[in-house]
Amino acid sequence: MKLTFIGADHEVTGSCHCIEVGGKYILVDYGMEQGVNVFENAELPVEEACIDYVLLTHAHVDHSGLLPLLYARGFRGQVFTTTASAELCEIMLRDCAHIQAMEAEWKNRKARRSADAHPVEPVYTMEDAEGLIRRIVPCHYNQIVELCEGVKVRFTDVGHLLGSASIEVWLTEGDVSKKLVFSGDIGNKQKPLLKAPSYTEEADYVIMESTYGDRLHSEHVIDYVGELAKIIQETFDKGGNVVIPSFAVGRTQEILYFIRKIKEEQLVKGFGNFPVYVDSPMAVRATSIFQDNERECFDEEALALVDKGINPISFPGLKLSITSDESKAINFEETPKVIISASGMCEAGRIRHHLKHNLWRPESTILFVGYQAIGTLGRAIVEGAHEVKLFGETIQVRARICKLVGLSGHADKNGLIEWVMAFKEKPRKVFVVHGEDSVCASFVECLMTEYGIKAYAPYSGTVFNLASGKLEYEAVPIPVKKKDRPASGVFARLLAAGQRLLAIIKKNEGASNKDLAKFADQVTSLCDKWEV
Repeated sequence: MKLTFIGADHEVTGSCHCIEVGGKYILVDYGMEQGVNVFENAELPVEEACIDYVLLTHAHVDHSGLLPLLYARGFRGQVFTTTASAELCEIMLRDCAHIQAMEAEWKNRKARRSADAHPVEPVYTMEDAEGLIRRIVPCHYNQIVELCEGVKVRFTDVGHLLGSASIEVWLTEGDVSKKLVFSGDIGNKQKPLLKAPSYTEEADYVIMESTYGDRLHSEHVIDYVGELAKIIQETFDKGGNVVIPSFAVGRTQEILYFIRKIKEEQLVKGFGNFPVYVDSPMAVRATSIFQDNERECFDEEALALVDKGINPISFPGLKLSITSDESKAINFEETPKVIISASGMCEAGRIRHHLKHNLWRPESTILFVGYQAIGTLGRAIVEGAHEVKLFGETIQVRARICKLVGLSGHADKNGLIEWVMAFKEKPRKVFVVHGEDSVCASFVECLMTEYGIKAYAPYSGTVFNLASGKLEYEAVPIPVKKKDRPASGVFARLLAAGQRLLAIIKKNEGASNKDLAKFADQVTSLCDKWEV
């Protein structure tokens, strides 16, 4: 009975943990890294094809984004997550596959001008995303689900994103039973639309995030509607556009909620029903999923509007941009407008085109409404970059750069402490993950010295024996080094097929000698056919 830490250890993105119990391997999240990767991540303790289950806390790509790669390398188990997360993953994973394919095509087109360039392959394909989506099992909040003998789980609404959850995991192996709680990303109580985080009362071991473990959002209730209205008014008065890099799922819907109020109360003067563009096909589809799950996930204020027949995230002047032609046309429309586009950290997607058309304009405003990871284009702009590269072109940063301070999907330090202190008895140990290096260290120190909680921030590769309650292997930080160029294309598929074959062989241990002999003969015949 072991817990291995793989990703988002002393880092914020790429969340992944692995549970080993009763011969089964269970991943909790398998996320994509965004921005600068500071430390090397350990390899999974087994081949991807040997993973039996995945538990997914929520649909954000830093928690879900590598699941199709898992499938591409032979995983054929089941992915358990909440109903809303399952619906969101359908659009987000397809979108990830599409973006990677487009970026690989663009890089290969550019590389043709270089004599020593190697072909670039996407991390995974649309077929891999579709295959993974078919493995997803939707679960309701607060429902205990038995994965297999000795493993039960329950998803609890943690208020970070539509469908987000902390996950309780009950493990039994022989005469040893332990309960783990994975916090996922803990929500901010000040968020609009969604319910506040629910708490869990009992756990032996807790694995919790620490994104904002060293700071507070604000001591006062912030008037986001008023702040946003002021920014829009000032920008429109100068004849500029308000460009909002926004996560397509979650933050976009919150901004729409605020703008509906702004329009209803006529807080922006002189511009009538000013146009608001949501330029992201994924955001458009996600908004529909929000409405489908309003009864289970919306807070009381949002539900009160629904009961009155009012759509909390729609209003006159809202324009949904789906096609690339519709997206391109936005920047040729001279009317002052609000443009909401993904990605939220400006790393990919249509937002980069809108930045190209607006960053150099002193009359425009670029408004950041979410966390910007180290190494991302968004972080560089927020920290005062004077120029940036977009599509191979240097763009001067002359636009006004603003942030809606405190508007975060993550709990701040007080919110994190409130969540962990809600356990009736202190857990045996709290593992602090999903935070920048210094933040993990300071939050551990805070929990230990101020609250008497046994806390530890593991580095990737650390193995904890859940039965004995002791570290089996304590990893040390390994700075990222340049990786060899990975196998690509069809040969990569062949390697993945080989991994899957090996996993199937291992899983058939204990079968009848007759069946094993037949299987061995089939494998031998296949090898004879291809051996050169």
